[in-house]
Amino acid sequence: MARMPSAERRRQLTEAAIRAMTRDGVAGTTTRSICAEAGVSLSVFHYCFDSKQALLESVIAAITEHSVTVVRQAIQPKTTLRETVRAGFQAYWDHVSAHPGEHMLTYELTQYALRQPGFEHLARRQYERYSDTYAELIEQLCDRMGFALRVPVPSLARYLAAMTDGLTLNHLVLGDGSIAADILDTVTDHVASLAADDARTG
Repeated sequence: MARMPSAERRRQLTEAAIRAMTRDGVAGTTTRSICAEAGVSLSVFHYCFDSKQALLESVIAAITEHSVTVVRQAIQPKTTLRETVRAGFQAYWDHVSAHPGEHMLTYELTQYALRQPGFEHLARRQYERYSDTYAELIEQLCDRMGFALRVPVPSLARYLAAMTDGLTLNHLVLGDGSIAADILDTVTDHVASLAADDARTG
């Protein structure tokens, strides 16, 4: 087996865990099945992760980064703020549509963590990560496009995290993607309206 840096090995095992959990569910995924998916020995797994909590935290961070990466690429400044924001939402939604199993896994991870004594902080950190990520993206967009907001960034970040979380779950349950565009258009208009007038005109 080829040697590789421990960080790269952790990434390999994390991605293998995501595939296994998406296929078999969190409760149905074992350390052995993750190792089989990654093609490594149990000793390699235990060298990289000293606990199941550490693995799940890595999985949650990686899944979040999967969708955030495409959003970051999509929200490069365009002609208007509205176009830029809408492109970011569309990139996220395209990821949901292309990887429904991975997004379903995020909800399973939340429920699993909440039901396991001592794991509750993982669910809390998962949702804090959603808001923190939105805050980061909002601040980057404000800097790049030179506008200020009428509301505090953390408040807007929590609002957007709750909106996309609810819309994603709604889609996973009902399977009707046709309503997403209208909702995302509405939220985009709302976000664009929160830019201060002097920043948009100056």
